[in-house]
Amino acid sequence: MLYKKGLAYQAEALVNYDPVDKTVDANGFSWRSGAKVEKLNLKQWFFRITDFKEALLNDLDSLAGGWPERVLSMQRNWLGKSYGAKVKFPIAAEGIGCGSTEIDVFTTRPDTLYGVEYLALSLNHPIVLAAAETDSKLRKFLDEAASLPPDSKTGYKLSTVTASHPLHIIDRESPHVARRLPIFAAPYVLSDYGEGAVMGVPGHDSRDLAFFKENVQPESIPVVIEPHRASDAESGASAGHLPAGDMKAYTHEGFLNSRCWKYQGLHSREAGQQIINDLRAVGHGDTVEQWRLRDWLISRQRYWGTPIPIIHCGDCGPVPVPDDQLPVKLPKIEGDWLKGKRGNPLESSDEWVNTECPRCQGPAKRDTDTMDTFVDSSWYFLRFLDSANRRQPFSPSSARPVDVYIGGVEHAILHLLYARFIYKFLAKSGLFPEIAHVGDVSRPLEPFKTLLSQGMVHGKTYSEPSTGRFLHPSEMDLSSPDKPVIKGTQITPNVSFEKMSKSKHNGVDPTACALKYGADATRAHVLFSAPVSEVLEWDETKIVGVERWFGRVWKLVQDAQQTLASSSYTFNPDELMLSNHATALPYSPQNLSGNDADAVLFTHRTILSVTSCIENNPYGLNTVISDLTKLTNSLTSSTPSSPQVLYLCISSLLRLLAPIAPALASESWETLNEPIIGRYPKNESIDNAYDVPPIFDCPWPTALLTSEQTDVLSARGGQTVAVQINGKLRFTVTVPRQLSPTTDESSEQDFIINRILETDEGRTWLREKNDWEKRRRVIVVKGGKLVNIVF
Repeated sequence: MLYKKGLAYQAEALVNYDPVDKTVDANGFSWRSGAKVEKLNLKQWFFRITDFKEALLNDLDSLAGGWPERVLSMQRNWLGKSYGAKVKFPIAAEGIGCGSTEIDVFTTRPDTLYGVEYLALSLNHPIVLAAAETDSKLRKFLDEAASLPPDSKTGYKLSTVTASHPLHIIDRESPHVARRLPIFAAPYVLSDYGEGAVMGVPGHDSRDLAFFKENVQPESIPVVIEPHRASDAESGASAGHLPAGDMKAYTHEGFLNSRCWKYQGLHSREAGQQIINDLRAVGHGDTVEQWRLRDWLISRQRYWGTPIPIIHCGDCGPVPVPDDQLPVKLPKIEGDWLKGKRGNPLESSDEWVNTECPRCQGPAKRDTDTMDTFVDSSWYFLRFLDSANRRQPFSPSSARPVDVYIGGVEHAILHLLYARFIYKFLAKSGLFPEIAHVGDVSRPLEPFKTLLSQGMVHGKTYSEPSTGRFLHPSEMDLSSPDKPVIKGTQITPNVSFEKMSKSKHNGVDPTACALKYGADATRAHVLFSAPVSEVLEWDETKIVGVERWFGRVWKLVQDAQQTLASSSYTFNPDELMLSNHATALPYSPQNLSGNDADAVLFTHRTILSVTSCIENNPYGLNTVISDLTKLTNSLTSSTPSSPQVLYLCISSLLRLLAPIAPALASESWETLNEPIIGRYPKNESIDNAYDVPPIFDCPWPTALLTSEQTDVLSARGGQTVAVQINGKLRFTVTVPRQLSPTTDESSEQDFIINRILETDEGRTWLREKNDWEKRRRVIVVKGGKLVNIVF
C-alpha cells in the first residue's frame, strides 16, 4: 500500500557497515564479528514519513492531557521544526570537479554571521567526495572516520577549497569578512540535516568552539554578540576578541558589537532579520523552514524480520508482490542452516529468492532485505482486533484506536512516532471506517488516546562499604530486615535502590513473590507503592501492610455475613446483574441513621473518586488503593446498623476492589451474598438452588447520591477543622456543621471558633497553654477547614 502511494522507495544511504557479517550495524566495532565498522553507501528502503510531518507535529496538541508532557516534548524535538536562514557561501575550488560554486548553509542564528571562522561539511558532502578523488590523505581520513564517535571534533582541512564570506558582497568596510574561510570535513556535521554544512561560529556555539580549538589552535576567539549593548568607549580595536584559553561560547541572544558594521547595537532578532533581508537582495540568503525528521530507513539485512514484498525484475524493475500472494513468508530453515553463513542469510536461499516477475512472468528475484521490527509494531494493535481476517490486514468495521497504551518512555520517540505515521496513512486508505475519510478537524486521528509511561522497578541493592562490590542476598544476614549485616564480618552494608540487573544481584522473581504472598497482594503492593509513572523501590518487607488490609476486608465480610444471616434481608439474585442494584438505598437519605448516613456518604465519595481515577487518571492508581483502604477502615470502625446499608456499602467496596484483587474480591463476594441468596424463595420447578453470580458479571457501582442528597448528608455530619497557632499545626477537631444555608460568613466563623473552644483540645491549647484573651488575630480559611490563631 505504501509503495503504490509513493511512500515507500529505495535510495542510496550512508550506513555503518560490518564488512565481515555484511550487515548494517552501529558505529565503532561489530559486537558479533568484531570487525571495524565502515561507512558505506548502500541502496536501502525508506518510508516517506516526512510527507506527514505537519500532521505528526500539529496533532500532538490533541494528545495533551492523555499523554505525558515530556513525551509530547520529546516528539516535538524529534520532528524538529525550526525556522532559520539559508545562506550561500561562494567557494573557490582548485583541481577538483565538484561542479559547484557555492555552499548552502542552514542556520538558526544569522545574527552570528560576523563571527564565522570556518565551514564544516559532512563526510559525504559532494564537495568532500570530489576533493577526496585527488587527495589520498583525505581518503584515509574518511576511511578512519567510520570508527569515530558521531560527536568527534576531529576534522580534516580541505587544501584545495576555500569559501568567501557572503557579507563581503554588501559590506566592503569590515576586514574580517574579506578573508578566505577554511573548509573542513567534520564527522560532527550531520549529512541529513540542513544542507550537510555548518558555518563555524566558535564564539557562539559550544561544538564549533571545541572543533575550532582542536583543529586551528587559535590564540583568541572572535565574539560578535554581547549580553548588553556596548558603549562607544567599549568599542575599541580590541573589542570582539577573547583569549581562547578557557573561554566558553556565549550562546544566548544579545546585542551585536562593533565588529558588525551597520548592524552594531541591534538586538539579535532584529539584526538577524536585517542581515537576511540584505543577503536576499543580492541572492545570497533567505528565510527557510527546516525539519529534523528524516524518512524512515526500514532495510535490515537479517533473517528475523518481515520480508519486503517487492520482486526485482531485470526488465520491469521493482514490482510489488500481488495482493493474493501476501503476506510473503520467510523460507523455513533447518537447524544448522545459518551456521557459518555471513551477510544476509536470505540471499543464499536460492529457492526462495528466485521467482517469477508478476508483471512479465520472466525470471526475477525477491528483495532479500527484511523490515525494521518497528514496522510490525506500528499496526499490530489493529490486526489483533481482526486476526482471523484472511482477505485484509483488518476490516473497516474493526478498526479503532487504543484506549490506553502502556509503554516505557524508551519508546517515546521512534515506536510511537512510527505508529502515529502508519495510523494516519491507513486512515486515508479504504481499510478505515467512513468516519476516517469524512474527518473531524476537531479530533485528529491518533492511534493511542492515552499513553501510560510506567516508571522502572528498582531493587534493594547491597554493596560492600570498602570496595563497593555488589553483594548477593545469600551473602547477607537478613534475620533483622531493618538491620542487615554481611555474613562473616557482621559489617553493615551500603543499602540503596538501583535498576535491577544481574551484576547487582537485585532482581526479583515475580513468580516467587506471588507464590509467597499471593498474586492479589503482590499486585496491590505494586500499585500502592508509587504512582505508575515514578520509580518504584521494591521493598518486599512493606507488603505486610497490604496483607493487613486484606485481613481487615475479609473480617469485615465475615462479620457482615453473620449480621446478614441473622437478618431477614433478601432479594432476587437476578437483581445483582442489574445496573441500578448497586445504587438502591433502602429509603430516603434524610431518614438514615447516623452510622448509616456516614457509611453511605463515605461509600458514595469513594465510588466517585475510584471511578474518576480509573477512567481519567491512570497515573494515580496508587490513590485507588488508598481510597479503598480508608473505606475499609471507616466501615470497620463505624459499622452500619441497617442490613441493607451494610450490604450496599460492602458490596460496593468489593466491586471496586475486584480489578485489583480479583481472588479476594470473588471469594468475599460469594461469602457476603451466600446468606441473602440462600433464603430467597425458590421456584418449585427449579431443583437447584440459586448460585451467586460471579462478581465480574455484576455492574460497576455508580453514584449512590445526588448532589443535593450529598449536601444534606454532609451537613448532618461533623466538619474536621485544622487549628494552627502562629502558623504551626497544633491539633485537629471535628465540629458540627451549620445547617442553614443562609448563615452569613461572620456568623459561621464565630460558630466554628466557639465550637473549637468547647473541645478538650481547644481548651488546652487556647486557654491553658495560651491566653485566649490576648489573641491578636483569628484567621478562618477554606470554609472553616483551617483556623489560624495569632498570639
